[in-house]
Amino acid sequence: MQIFDRIDSLIDADDCRAAIEEARALLFRFQQRSDALTHAIDDFLLDLITLAFIVECYGRGFELLAQTLARRRLAKVRLLLEGVDSAREK
Repeated sequence: MQIFDRIDSLIDADDCRAAIEEARALLFRFQQRSDALTHAIDDFLLDLITLAFIVECYGRGFELLAQTLARRRLAKVRLLLEGVDSAREK
């Protein structure tokens, strides 16, 4: 899905605050599909906020672990969304 490619690119964005807002807006449409998906989205957004905090406090160079965690959380959101969508098709 293109939406996840866009969100993944936001993890590396220079303007972290704008990236958080855009990711939140893009993921908002999926929040009510299941409780597990809603929690996974919240976890991803929390990791993105943590990444922004690290970049603001320590600058670039310390964000690699936070980026990795955010990408893993995004992968979880994607898998859960695919599972919810395939269950709806049945």
